[in-house]
Amino acid sequence: MFHAVLFDLDGTLVDSERESGLAMALALEEGLGVRVSQEELDFIVGRSWHEIDTRLRAAHGARLGWSLERLIDESTRARARVIAEQGMRILPGAVETVRRLGQGRVRALVTGSGRAEARQALDVLGLVDEFAVLFASEDYARGKPAPDGYLAAAAQLGVQPLDCLVVEDSRAGIAAGRDAGMTVVAVSIGNYLAQDQSAAHRIVPTLYDLTDELLAELAVERDARRAHA
Repeated sequence: MFHAVLFDLDGTLVDSERESGLAMALALEEGLGVRVSQEELDFIVGRSWHEIDTRLRAAHGARLGWSLERLIDESTRARARVIAEQGMRILPGAVETVRRLGQGRVRALVTGSGRAEARQALDVLGLVDEFAVLFASEDYARGKPAPDGYLAAAAQLGVQPLDCLVVEDSRAGIAAGRDAGMTVVAVSIGNYLAQDQSAAHRIVPTLYDLTDELLAELAVERDARRAHA
């Protein structure tokens, strides 16, 4: 069937996008006196730090006096405080599904979060050693919806894009997986902003619904697309 499964992180395995947004807002207000709008907080969902940084600089100009690296570092520190105070919600089936789908397949994590943020979440999940490849925002220039991260992860795994299954939640992430030529399953439980997931090949309520039977169906459909290409 599929030789590799490529997982998104925020909104797919953990419900941490609100915590990430709050942490960024706290860091900017405390460090620079910059207040982030709700529209800007909504924009970060499914986006990488590169896109977030561009959006913030367009809105706040010279007031955003930090480099991208400093913005990530300060937000990561604030995020650790938020997680310590509020915890991080693990989405249903996350740990079990990552481990189950690793049987006979290689796995990668492809996230728009920074590497330190991803490590924070993986520590909470207890999945630090489960992924052969971890691609974070530092590892590619164009974030989702560009396919760069997924294509780079597949190349590092030594797997053709058609043989990869992507598990996502956001509209940008789904577009990235599709444009990479991969099969995409969208998980709806973490999609708290009700982003349009209709471009995915399948939408499932939770990760528990990502069954072997569903993967077999998707593989048959993938093979049919390959034959007609």
